[in-house]
Amino acid sequence: MDIATHTHQVLTAALRKLLRPLFRVLLRQSMSFVAFEELAKRVYVEVAMNEFAIEGKKPSISRASILSGLTRKEVQRLLAEAPGYEGDSGERYNRAARVLTGWTRDTEFLGEDGEPRALPFDGDTGFAALVRRYSGDMPARAVLDELVRVGAVRRREDGQHELVTRAYVPQRSAADKLAILGVDVADLVATIGHNMEHGEADPRFQRKVMYHSIPVTALPAFRKLAAAQGQALLERLDRWLLAHDSDIPADGSGPERRRVGVGIHYFEGPASGSTPDSQGELP
Repeated sequence: MDIATHTHQVLTAALRKLLRPLFRVLLRQSMSFVAFEELAKRVYVEVAMNEFAIEGKKPSISRASILSGLTRKEVQRLLAEAPGYEGDSGERYNRAARVLTGWTRDTEFLGEDGEPRALPFDGDTGFAALVRRYSGDMPARAVLDELVRVGAVRRREDGQHELVTRAYVPQRSAADKLAILGVDVADLVATIGHNMEHGEADPRFQRKVMYHSIPVTALPAFRKLAAAQGQALLERLDRWLLAHDSDIPADGSGPERRRVGVGIHYFEGPASGSTPDSQGELP
């Protein structure tokens, strides 16, 4: 078997594993294969046009057709039609998360016990001031409504607003959770793709720990341990990023900026073997 054939087989196997959990989500949301196929075609063409042009030449319909395997007519149709709704989940997620971070870190918004205190809407150390400091020009009322909507903040009867959870994690809206699916999974796939192309010279951290045969009776303790230690690590990284985060000046001056972060997720599934002493994996 030649290298190209083996690579294709490995890629096909990887895609089957990747698509199974994705298709479970799509089927639960009643998205047909026809709709998925149309979307896949559109994104294939967008990536071919925007990221795979020959250096020194403008992107062309012919090259996108060759790369994607679609006809020139089909590529032209997809490019002519208006793109679908992209959403604002990434920016909204970032703005809301920054406000919650400031509330839990900035001493001006903490009580004597070091915990986030309840805030009035107005005032020098009220919620509106918190938003101005950590979310730029976003309307404070809109940010508050969003945080109340997802269950991160509660309005009290006395008019104060108290923090319910330290993380921006939508609890109620399926649409918001689906938007996070797009952001978080895309980041993981992009990291894997980067490491495939540039891993030797410029690796990005990508690790997991996994055992194949853990008794289900031990899982509650591990879930609790993973959540506590994962949260502690993210909070330490958050403090470092907060100290280095700053808005881009209006004139665009200063160093190049990047969106950067680290994601942690817990997973479990059926045991893949019956050997009780399966080895841990740290790829």
